[in-house]
Amino acid sequence: MNNIQLMLRASIAAALIGVSAHSLANTASDTAFVGISTTEAPRITQTVDNDHVVTIPKTHLAIVDLASSSSPLDGSVAMSHMQLVLKPSAARQAAMEALITKQHDPKSVQFDHWLTPQQFGDSFGVVDGDVAAVTAWLASQGFTVNSVYPNKAQIDFSGTVAQVNHAFHTQENIYTIDNVKHLANAGDISVPVALQSVIAGVMGLHDSQPRPLVKKPQIAQWDASKKAFVPKVDATATTAPKGIGQAISAHGVRGLVPNDMATMYGINTIRNNGVTGKGITIAVVEEYPMVATDWTNFVNEFNLAKYGGTFQQFNPAPPSGVTNCLDPDVVLAPFKGTPFYNPDFLETVLDAEWATAIAPGANIEVAVCSSYTAGLGATSTNFFGGTFIAATNLINGSTRPDVISASYGFGEHAVDSASKTAIDLMWAQADAEGISVFVSSGDSGTNPSYNGSVINGLRSPTDLSALDANAFASSPHDTGVGGTDLADVLDGTTSQYFAPTPSVVGGSALSYVPEIPWNESCGNGVAAKAAGYSSVLAFCQVYLKHDPDGFYATSEAGSGGPSSTDAKPAWQRQVYNAARDQSRDLPDVALFAASYGGYTWVIVCTNAFPCAPGFTTQMELVGGTSLSSPMFAGIQALMDQGLQARGLPVDQGNAAPTLYALAAQEYGGSSGLTPSSLAACNADNGAKGTAGCVFHNVTRGSNSTQCVSLFNFLQVTNCYNYGSVNYLGLFTNATIGLTSADTSPTSYGAGNKAYGAQPGWSFTSGLGSVNATNLLIAWRAFDDASPAPTSTP
Repeated sequence: MNNIQLMLRASIAAALIGVSAHSLANTASDTAFVGISTTEAPRITQTVDNDHVVTIPKTHLAIVDLASSSSPLDGSVAMSHMQLVLKPSAARQAAMEALITKQHDPKSVQFDHWLTPQQFGDSFGVVDGDVAAVTAWLASQGFTVNSVYPNKAQIDFSGTVAQVNHAFHTQENIYTIDNVKHLANAGDISVPVALQSVIAGVMGLHDSQPRPLVKKPQIAQWDASKKAFVPKVDATATTAPKGIGQAISAHGVRGLVPNDMATMYGINTIRNNGVTGKGITIAVVEEYPMVATDWTNFVNEFNLAKYGGTFQQFNPAPPSGVTNCLDPDVVLAPFKGTPFYNPDFLETVLDAEWATAIAPGANIEVAVCSSYTAGLGATSTNFFGGTFIAATNLINGSTRPDVISASYGFGEHAVDSASKTAIDLMWAQADAEGISVFVSSGDSGTNPSYNGSVINGLRSPTDLSALDANAFASSPHDTGVGGTDLADVLDGTTSQYFAPTPSVVGGSALSYVPEIPWNESCGNGVAAKAAGYSSVLAFCQVYLKHDPDGFYATSEAGSGGPSSTDAKPAWQRQVYNAARDQSRDLPDVALFAASYGGYTWVIVCTNAFPCAPGFTTQMELVGGTSLSSPMFAGIQALMDQGLQARGLPVDQGNAAPTLYALAAQEYGGSSGLTPSSLAACNADNGAKGTAGCVFHNVTRGSNSTQCVSLFNFLQVTNCYNYGSVNYLGLFTNATIGLTSADTSPTSYGAGNKAYGAQPGWSFTSGLGSVNATNLLIAWRAFDDASPAPTSTP
């Protein structure tokens, strides 16, 4: 019997008290990098010649090639707070990875010994001589150097369009794409050959932005007679064809409250023992603000204020130099009274409130930086705009959070190389500092670039694959969080898992509820079976018959897939059914996100629709993997406090290595015999069957969704076409299909759909969801295996 099973046999009450035999230091002040050398000479050894340049590939966005028109941007236009991305040497990159591996190894003396931003920069950033050479070159080109970050991996600088065009041998243009004007560089940038070894590129040469991974909300009114929420009907909306969204009925929809999640995910036991996230700081990184009283309304309405959590919304400044984090309220003030002005961004509200829902004792920080500059349109910072700036400023600051949640995303194929390099370095730095980072995997099935729409190839016209991974989540140094759906509605088992009359504060969930992958398309095999169809293809043909214009075609589903840029970390190989590829794969774990047919949502309290006692007013219901990520950040806050209570280090760095190590004990490894707990921990076993499990293994369904090819020259690959469609009445020669693992599929089924759930790990839901109480017990056992500290590491 393995250690986890032994621990789970112990009394939960006993497991939640006591002190560890030893306590490890949580700083790097007394840590030596045993066996790791990071000393190196400067790599810039030639004289910088501005006429002798080299092009950096993939530093412009291919989507500009689809622009209907373009015009040069005036040379006098200011471009503020661009980020010059520096790349460490291969030796320092390898040393960084080696140290982080040791920081996560309970048998290493480096275990849980975290760095400061300065230590990270001195050891793994670009050496001072090279930084000086690059900053001198920027100044010689007329730029203003605002600050060099402590990580020595990015330089914040400002200038004009003319200076950018000249220094980087490109052309900044205004493009019209889908009737919207965008700023972007026309081609890849070039830099002097002497600098190429240390410059990865520039963030901020275009204004393309990721989408928040949140579903369009539902406004609904509680109906006591129906014991459900009745959605507000949009009089302008087209009536849905028969058979679509059949899960919604005259009985209304379900709105989950915080106590529902606490019940479903095994949080109540440790909460009753005082584990509420108290003393742990969770930062949600955002680009638009919320009204602070929303959070107060939420905690008061759902009886969470008693746990003592705090809320703060602020604009994190860079460590030094001119601020690059603008307050959205100030920037957008001139637009008050117009539709453009929104002081209460739904994404931000969802993140802050539902991190608190899981960890009501935690300190919530809404770190928000504007991605808009008046007069120019969207920001000139980088692809991930204010979200990236907020995160990097936090990670490089003197006071850093314990946990970060980010709910934004876009596919790797549609992100420039400089932005991807900077994102991966940022999350690696967070990991080395002990910060646990959680990122939503995406809301559009196998390609996260199409949130709220259908995969059609337009986001990345040079790579038309229906398969992609969220660039913001695919670093091996964050934990990607996917989305699940509750299976009770499609299974017809609701009475087993939910009380007939919900409590306003307590909710209605009775226990853990079996989960399936969140998938709102006709590719949902569980829905097809529930509707009486023999296959999803037959189900989709019925959709097409009733919806010949593809108006209700969708790719909304929890995202997952292999990275095309990041290699698979060793810890991801160690669990049963891990993908046999060389790629970093998403997601790692999953929690409830949304439901087929739009039946189940969560409640948020917003400025426009505040929560009232007894739900006497209209409420706002929301979903998406933007919900899943902050909830798992809340679970991590519980882990951190629970570990600290036993004298173990409070910060854990990236959670994924530990999660996979624990899952390997429960599901089995990549080879050898599988333990009986693999079958026992199947999510379909429900509450009683999985009571002793750390993970709920999601094994039914898929995140294979619909995909559309719009033109003869824009044929989406990895899409099995099952019919023709007059898409939205605009594209008469379009075809519609389902996403497939095959590049050019000639059939569709269990063997090639992208992707199917399976025992162990899967692209649909990673390791599955968790029981927080059992996870804490197992995590303590894992961390307690570490060696006692010595005076000389």
